[in-house]
Amino acid sequence: MAYDEGLAHRLGESLGDLPDLSTKKMFGSLVFMWRGNMLVGVLNSDLIARVGPEAQADALAQPGARVFDFTGRPMNGWVVVAGEAVAEDEALDDWIARCREFVEALPPK
Repeated sequence: MAYDEGLAHRLGESLGDLPDLSTKKMFGSLVFMWRGNMLVGVLNSDLIARVGPEAQADALAQPGARVFDFTGRPMNGWVVVAGEAVAEDEALDDWIARCREFVEALPPK
């Protein structure tokens, strides 16, 4: 298993009412696209969160968050959150809200 299907299911349930939501498998992960922009994803047992460059420092200060450097180069505006840190629905919903705030301001693709 390349990504935690349980976390992916929880994300799908939380995001299910968003219009123009889709999923895509990429590099062994599952990502959720909103209006054509990557929003969140699951890699192994961790959450990939697109919070934007302005919110990255605050996001990295949260429990379980670390720099997203999947390619060996840190990705600006993205963080990875340990699966244990989003085990509770409230924590997962908080991360989804952070990501929605940034992606909502992006133009649709």
